[in-house]
Amino acid sequence: MNTETVASTETAASTEVVVADWIKRIADDERQRDAVRNREQETANRKADLVRLHGRRIIDELRATVRRDVDAFQKEFQGDRAREIVFEAADPDGGFVVRKPGFPLVSLTVAPRLDTAAMNCHYRFTPAAGLPPREDRLELVFTGDGGETLQMRHHGTGQGFATADALSEFLLVPVFTGRPR
Repeated sequence: MNTETVASTETAASTEVVVADWIKRIADDERQRDAVRNREQETANRKADLVRLHGRRIIDELRATVRRDVDAFQKEFQGDRAREIVFEAADPDGGFVVRKPGFPLVSLTVAPRLDTAAMNCHYRFTPAAGLPPREDRLELVFTGDGGETLQMRHHGTGQGFATADALSEFLLVPVFTGRPR
């Protein structure tokens, strides 16, 4: 071995830094935070994939279920103009409007936003006697169970809806009764 090699080996060995315990703890904490962020990002990516694959189907199922339930309600009250309910599916993105034209006037507008994995719902209640209308808005979001299941959840309360039937009931009760929640 020549003298240059020996000198550089001795220099490398003598400049070794001992890492303090507090630095190791902080580094471990940062690695754990990175792992949590990575898991959250993976979960968000899986959810976005599920919404892309199944979101439109879920919206279409909801729209069909709401239409079915409106028709069933109409059959219960045939000829009763006060309980007439109108369903309009004019939105190509899967949105729809359900209206009760008799007093109290009620409308529900449902506007899906698959790009943000959410659905906006807007109620407007107009009572008789010239009182001002009341508007209620809520947001439903797509949620996953970490697997391949996708469902809707009320963003404000956390209430989940595993089926289109359950969500249809939740959305239509205020329209059918003319009373806000």
